[in-house]
Amino acid sequence: MPTDLVRINLPAPAPGTQHTLCVHRYGAPGARPKAYFQSALHADEIPGLLVAQHLLRGLEHAQAEGRILGEVIIVPVANPIGLNQHLNGRLLGRFAFAGTGNFNRGFPDLMPAVLARVQGRLSQDPAANVARIRATLQTVLAAQQAVCETEALKLELLRLAVDADFVFDLHCDGEALLHLYASRWQRDEAVALGAELGAAVVLLEENPGGGPFDEACAGLWWKLREALAGEPGSIPLACFATTVELRGQADVDDEQAATDAAALLRFLQRHGIIAGDPGPLAEPHCEPTPLDGVDVLTAPAAGLLVYHKQLGDSVTTGEVVAELVDPLGDPPGMARTPMYSATSGLLFARMTERLARPGQKVCKVAGREPLSHRQAGKLLED
Repeated sequence: MPTDLVRINLPAPAPGTQHTLCVHRYGAPGARPKAYFQSALHADEIPGLLVAQHLLRGLEHAQAEGRILGEVIIVPVANPIGLNQHLNGRLLGRFAFAGTGNFNRGFPDLMPAVLARVQGRLSQDPAANVARIRATLQTVLAAQQAVCETEALKLELLRLAVDADFVFDLHCDGEALLHLYASRWQRDEAVALGAELGAAVVLLEENPGGGPFDEACAGLWWKLREALAGEPGSIPLACFATTVELRGQADVDDEQAATDAAALLRFLQRHGIIAGDPGPLAEPHCEPTPLDGVDVLTAPAAGLLVYHKQLGDSVTTGEVVAELVDPLGDPPGMARTPMYSATSGLLFARMTERLARPGQKVCKVAGREPLSHRQAGKLLED
């Protein structure tokens, strides 16, 4: 059994109903380094749920063998609210039915409140500064209250993760190659994790916008470092947070999930959280590319979506990636609208549906250079 198994009840959305977070803790509370995992914050992104099961199995073995050196927290179902959202037999877990929007947007920015409490109070000792900031984070979070079930969920997840050294938010795309998002300030960690997982794309971001979970955990550190640059003492980037996209929604496979979990556990071994020899680090499958270099092709009209490029294909600027077929268009049988890539790069993700609506995000090409039409603060597609 794990060291600790905690159930956190969320505010009841209606009489006689209640959702619960199940939290597994391994290692001694407060031990360092600390790693935090959660899966399916977008509740219809299922692969992470299976990866979490293999992580739990691996941690159970490590715990039984006394190999947990730090602390590990796993929330295997991060969004029980969304997991209960079915409409006409289909699970719709990305947006809250209650009208509060995307479950992975709008996490609170704690930086202003923390800055007000630590400014002028930090020392020359980086480790002491990290400890003070983490304690302040927990104080700030403890003072926040939420009546709405979805907002309470976000606060509970942050309370579990915000003082971690490593945060892994497990997601997936519609159809996709394994890829991950991380801050450009933490390139080395992102490259190493990408190599461990065999990621086809590693996307480095700066100011993605929207308030996603990973930025709520890690962004505070580089924001504080910038705000307090004139003060004595340094502020390390004490939290590496990443969104790991575990391929596509249909990629729910025991062998793949076991491989992904083993890679994540090796990453923990390399950082002294679990004892054991992880073996040599594999060579990266890719060079990291900027998030603002991703061309997100958007449907200009409604139509049947026909791809001319497959996942993993190289694409050049101006090349046709897909076409929209108008089944009622003129001339009959020939009404097609081509969709062109604005960059050269790798086609790494695309939507599952084959009937596109006007303005729908169709597929993503990872390019090496920033694109002028991609705007800082608006880099995440809801």
